[in-house]
Amino acid sequence: MPGVIVTGPPRAEPEDVGELSGYSVATIHEAMGRTGLLGHELRPNQRDTRIAGTAVTVLSWPGDNLMIHAAVEQCGEGDVLVVATTSPSTDGMFGELFATALRQRGVRGVVTAAGIRDTAELRAMGFPAWSAAVSAQGTVKATGGSVNVPVVIGGRTVRPGDVIVADDDGVVVVPRETARDAADRSRAREEKEAATRAAFLEGQLGLDRYGLRETLRRLGVEYRTYEEEHAGAGS
Repeated sequence: MPGVIVTGPPRAEPEDVGELSGYSVATIHEAMGRTGLLGHELRPNQRDTRIAGTAVTVLSWPGDNLMIHAAVEQCGEGDVLVVATTSPSTDGMFGELFATALRQRGVRGVVTAAGIRDTAELRAMGFPAWSAAVSAQGTVKATGGSVNVPVVIGGRTVRPGDVIVADDDGVVVVPRETARDAADRSRAREEKEAATRAAFLEGQLGLDRYGLRETLRRLGVEYRTYEEEHAGAGS
């Protein structure tokens, strides 16, 4: 498989990445119109961790981590390594040695549509990882691929330099050109949710705050007493 290693791609502005790091994956996803999630298959190896950074992308052959080695050279401070394969793979393509090399370069974590291994070691060293599988299955270094090209995970395209935010709920990608807008929309959503939270603490119901009683009526949902619902039963 021929490939290419693209050097020096554009990246989202650090201040936009920094602001997005303060919002959850769910908040960003909702703020962007319920888009950007990289699928429910990606699960965190750790708990209570959130990262945000710019994507360095890898397209590898299944069971072959050669291009991850090539990608390490392209990674720098504040990046997140994002690995996809040309066809589905659950092999353990990423482990503690890769994490050691990436941490030395300031990389914030890894997201892979394939598998990881050395999971205990990754947790012990505090290197966050999100993957579609956990597997001790070994890999080879024999087939060409690409670095810093668009890849697809969970039906979403991730380009080099896009913003990746990941937490316990999953992973979301924010296009680098719209990172500022996504941050603004996320801040507005958090402010709105804070007001709703305060209202709920005062006893207001979602049915009233969101105007859902009219929705129930329009859908033909009726309120009946227990006696009305069971009138005639057993007669």
